[in-house]
Amino acid sequence: MAEAGYRVTGRVQGVGFRWWTRSLATRLGVTGTVRNMPDGAVVVHARGSDEQLASFHVELGKGPFGSRVTAVEPLPFSADGFADGEFVIVR
Repeated sequence: MAEAGYRVTGRVQGVGFRWWTRSLATRLGVTGTVRNMPDGAVVVHARGSDEQLASFHVELGKGPFGSRVTAVEPLPFSADGFADGEFVIVR
């Protein structure tokens, strides 16, 4: 399994981004966490195959309807908040 962290910026809070991310991850078979940050960014940590994470990264850059993603930056991976076999929205 591959692991990746992402910091997503733009208009990504208040538009259902975390719920959309969880739905996307479930559809792609990716596990991990997503959380809003105080600075307006969303941070995502994910596990999956290289192919799954490549697709996940591309889709994060598009975001859901109503969002406007300006950047998806790599972050060091963190397993904080992980639940085996799930994708969790961390509050």
